[in-house]
Amino acid sequence: MPDKKNQKVGITEVVLRDGHQSLLATRFTLADMLPIAKKLDQVGYWSIESWGGATFDSCIRYLNEDPWERLRALKKAMPNTQQQMLLRGQNLVGYKHYSDETVSLFIQKQQRMA
Repeated sequence: MPDKKNQKVGITEVVLRDGHQSLLATRFTLADMLPIAKKLDQVGYWSIESWGGATFDSCIRYLNEDPWERLRALKKAMPNTQQQMLLRGQNLVGYKHYSDETVSLFIQKQQRMA
């Protein structure tokens, strides 16, 4: 049995994805996020949930941003904090059911980009 005194709880911050998803329809731009990113990195979170399905869609459809570039820029601004994604299962970042092959390839691509 593990020693409970030495166990740590990791905290995931979700402000860069969920924080503006409901209030602002996921319309924060990368330029909105970068000024606070370094400060978030210094906090010591276990991870930061920085993107998900709606984020990917909003980048392309409304913000004219490359979602992959956003991920790279956030990782560069927060080198000490793991990036986390809310993945919609078989729907990934779209609005339909994708094949297992597509899901696997998307996850591999996302890992390389992060």
